Formats: sequence, structure tokens, C-alpha cells
Amino acid sequence: MAKADPVPPVSVAPDLRVRILRQARLFLFTHGYARCTMDELAAELGLSKKTLYVHFAGKDEILAAVVDDVAGEIRAEAEALLRNPDLNFAAKLRGFVAGMAQRHAALKPQTFRELQRFAPALYRRIEEMRARTLPYVFGRFVEVGQRDGLVRTDLPPGFAIEYFLHAMQGLLQPAVLERLQLAPPAVLGAGIDLFFGGLLTPAGRKQYEKIAPR
Repeated sequence: MAKADPVPPVSVAPDLRVRILRQARLFLFTHGYARCTMDELAAELGLSKKTLYVHFAGKDEILAAVVDDVAGEIRAEAEALLRNPDLNFAAKLRGFVAGMAQRHAALKPQTFRELQRFAPALYRRIEEMRARTLPYVFGRFVEVGQRDGLVRTDLPPGFAIEYFLHAMQGLLQPAVLERLQLAPPAVLGAGIDLFFGGLLTPAGRKQYEKIAPR
């Protein structure tokens, strides 16, 4: 008996994928993991739950795609700022900090706690995303800042980036966020300011301090 041809994977139309991931991110950030359900997503999108399941195996698969999209956005935003010839280094850095805060504005500390408890694989994916994205992005900022004489060159860039990564991974732990009573955007902003406050040269600090946070 001849074998049946394999069924090709179902692809999601780009516009529908964007809508699904946008709504899933909104639900996750504002309501947390437990309340982000396939029923709620389908209702908000005006789709049947069956249609969602045709394209995604479940909410964890959707949220994993959300995590990947956020990582892509962060990298793209950093590169766009760094390539902008109309901005000095401080404006690029301030712009990136503002973008990170805005992107995570609705994210609540308890969301990480829920993910850690109820979706450990997804929580690990977020930590892995940080481990890939932060060294790349801040490595690029350090590289450009050193080239422009605004970031210290007496510290090895690899050491500085690894230091920042471990600091952020530790500060964004659910127990630490709860103890500090800070939301993730505040931790990210303060962490970036503190990190570059120690790395900037006197000229770099002067330039950075001239530009008020947005």
C-alpha cells in the first residue's frame, strides 16, 4: 500500500498571526498567564476557538511566539536607533530605554510568578531569550559607545555585558520583584541607567545627563 503524502504544516496568514500575537501579548501583560485563555483570545479576535487551534496547539505555543516576537522587536529597535545618523549616542541610549519601558509598561511582577509556577517551560524560554538578546543589544551599544569615546575601554566588553545579563536575570526573578515592589519596566530602566552610569566616560555621562528621560 502506498504511503499517503505527508500533510504540510498549517501556516498562519501574516495579518492573522500579527493579530493573534498582539492580542495574546496584551492579555498576558495586563491580566497574567492564568487569565490568558484560548476562549478569551478567540472572543477578542472574533474567531472560533477551533480556528485558533488550527494554527496553534495551545496558548503556550502562542505565548512562545510572543516571546520570540518581543526579542525580534528589541533587536530591530536597537539597530534602528544605532544606525540613526541624526541622534548622538546618549539620545540613542535614552530612546532605547524609553522603548523598553513602553513595551513592558503593562507587565506586572506577578505575571513572572505565574509563568514560573504554571508554565515553567515558557518561563525558561523567556530567560533564554534574555540570555540571547541582552548580550547582543548591549554589546552593540558598548561597541558604538567605545568607538565614539563615550564608553570606557578599560573594562573588557565581554565582562561588562555578562555582568549586566546576570544582574538583569537576578533582578527580574519573581521573588526579587515582589521584594523590591517594582514592576519590570522600572527595574529595566533603573538597571540600564545604573549599568551605563558606570561604563560611560565623563564626556559620555555629560551627554547622557543632558537628555532628560522620555
